Amino acid sequence: MREWWVQVGLLAVPLLAAYLHIPPPQLSPALHSWRSSGKFFTYKGLRIFYQDSVGVVGSPEIAVLLHGFPTSSYDWCKIWEGLTLRFHRVIALDFLGFGFSDKPRPHHYSIFEQASIVEALLRHLGLQNRRINLLSHDYGDVVAQELLYRFKQNRSGRLTIKSLCLSNGGIFPETHRPLLLQKLLKDGGILSPILTRLMNFFVFSRGLLQYINQRKKFRRRWVGALASVTIPIHFIYGPLDPVNPYPEFLELYRKTLPRSTVSILDDHISHYPQLEDPMGFLNAYMGFINSF
Repeated sequence: MREWWVQVGLLAVPLLAAYLHIPPPQLSPALHSWRSSGKFFTYKGLRIFYQDSVGVVGSPEIAVLLHGFPTSSYDWCKIWEGLTLRFHRVIALDFLGFGFSDKPRPHHYSIFEQASIVEALLRHLGLQNRRINLLSHDYGDVVAQELLYRFKQNRSGRLTIKSLCLSNGGIFPETHRPLLLQKLLKDGGILSPILTRLMNFFVFSRGLLQYINQRKKFRRRWVGALASVTIPIHFIYGPLDPVNPYPEFLELYRKTLPRSTVSILDDHISHYPQLEDPMGFLNAYMGFINSF
């Protein structure tokens, strides 16, 4: 019950702001710094924001980070420095429609396009033939699954994936519990047209949230990719996650992917473990990376 009222409150605030024509808040100094330290590349005429930091000199290791919904590459800011102490290159992008990247409309957003953008970024950086360690969260988990499927097909121009670490993503449609606001935006209905007329964010959100339907449609392709590859796979899990509830999600994960290792964080860690417990998250990831 409490969660329902919280979601209604979160919905009411931007609606009121839209009616009162309240301008959006200014970027914080931290976000200004994040944007100014990043770069853009062009994918089919669209500007995509990314971060690319050089870390350990002499190391061949590259980490590519894929963020979740509805956020951006800034999700990784609390573990960024720690990753640069282990990897030679640490790379993250804002997916199309997110963060500082372009937000075209109307546009058919898809997991397939986002995966192609990741591949295009690595080509842009001259890293298309390097072995990549993927680290993903939420929406990024599904993009990682598509990249893994393409890697498994062994087609030219695809990423060569060395390892994959997922975190708090609904990789199984049957255990995913979208929040009320996500349901309203994804499925349409009476409120959806009103919401999309009032807020630009909701216009994008409804299109972006179609990945939930895509995940159901392509479950065999994406879950099958996880289950059939032989590269090291790990999952970092915040067990208080209302979107991927404990223990149902974890039981299905271990049954479906018995070769994968799992790190379960403290009981109070929820859907954004890299932000809620950055040290625990980073330690779990480093333990995985150093295990092979």
